[in-house]
Amino acid sequence: MWQPKLLPKLAMLVVLPLLLLCYAAGNVHCSTIHENSEDFHSLLDFKKGITDPTALSNWTSNTHFCRWNGVNCTLTRPYRVTELVLPGKNLAGQISSSLGNLTYLNKLVLTNNSFHGPIPLLNKLLNLKYLSLGSNLLQGEIPDALTNCSNLVKLDLSKNNLTGVIPPRIGFLTKLESFLLYKNSLSGVIPPGLGNITDLSVIALSQNQLNGPIPTEFWRMPNIALLYMPENNLSGGIPQTLFNLSSLRQLSLAYNMLGNTLPSNFGNALPNIQFLYLANNMFEGNIPASLANASGLIDLSLSSNKFTGQIPSIFVNFSVLSTLILEENMLEASDSAGWEFFDALTNCSSLTGLSLAGNNLQGVVPNSVGNLATNLTTLIMSDNHLSGTVPASIGKLNSLIHLALDGNNLTGTIDEWIGKLTNLQRLNLRGNNFKTL
Repeated sequence: MWQPKLLPKLAMLVVLPLLLLCYAAGNVHCSTIHENSEDFHSLLDFKKGITDPTALSNWTSNTHFCRWNGVNCTLTRPYRVTELVLPGKNLAGQISSSLGNLTYLNKLVLTNNSFHGPIPLLNKLLNLKYLSLGSNLLQGEIPDALTNCSNLVKLDLSKNNLTGVIPPRIGFLTKLESFLLYKNSLSGVIPPGLGNITDLSVIALSQNQLNGPIPTEFWRMPNIALLYMPENNLSGGIPQTLFNLSSLRQLSLAYNMLGNTLPSNFGNALPNIQFLYLANNMFEGNIPASLANASGLIDLSLSSNKFTGQIPSIFVNFSVLSTLILEENMLEASDSAGWEFFDALTNCSSLTGLSLAGNNLQGVVPNSVGNLATNLTTLIMSDNHLSGTVPASIGKLNSLIHLALDGNNLTGTIDEWIGKLTNLQRLNLRGNNFKTL
């Protein structure tokens, strides 16, 4: 016979174990009841694509998915996944397209793993701000659909095997601040639309196969601090508009096919530059004297170009300059003129590396060589036309580790100074006329 009075007791028998289960799991999530099955199944599909999911050992139905390794969720029901962060977990396999269903996701970080295959379609992730898939083995093209993720702040696809072009619609990512595509096999031109992203502070496109000119539209990026595009096939000159970017602190265009002369106002336009790498291009003409205004330079490399004329005496106020590389150009000096820059270099108290090799420097090495920074570790003046004896003052540079004077016409002996260079590890003097000891 039916007894209505048993209803409350039966209800308690059903509900009480569930309440106890939820209590045991914590105040937020009940361990086996998944309020949002779509996110739960999307994560499980992602796990299925991984060949050795050891790092995902707690990704089981016995634990609420919001407590799984690398997963974060909203704090209130229906508990949507907001972050999937699994860097350096030795994960291999393909990245499942099911991650494109995690529509609340704002951070996806899978860097430094061994994922291969294509980048999945993530165009529905309109809340995504941080996408970091760098240092994997991803292949194929960058999906144009990524440009629908309009809230992206950081996009890191570096150190993969990506091919094809940079999506022409990349300029649609107007909130992007960091854009990292270095060490891939991307080709084609740099999309001009990249210059429309006014919040960009970091662009790193090095070690690809990009070609064509540097977009003139880059002047629209008032916050750009780091612009790295070495080891590509870029051609043409540096657009004048690039010198409107007073925020630039690091600029590397080395190992391209860029040419023409540097503008005379080069240094005036980049007052905050700290690292400037233009090596291995085809720049010609004089080194602009206006570089004197870029006195915050730490590293300056203009090597392997076609610069001519004298090295300007611009280094008087370069107190933080650490490395100066001017080798393999056609720069000139003689006993009568052109060595004044050496006196200016004696003011560079932070200088640790100086290379002037492979130029047309003639005459006697200035006695002021001994007044260079006491912490100078590398001095390379090979393959010039230096003559006379090496000043004994060079023995004051007792921090030298590497000294190269080979390929000149130097004479005399070295016994007066060589014994004072107590830290020397590499010495190259061949191709001179030194007297034997």
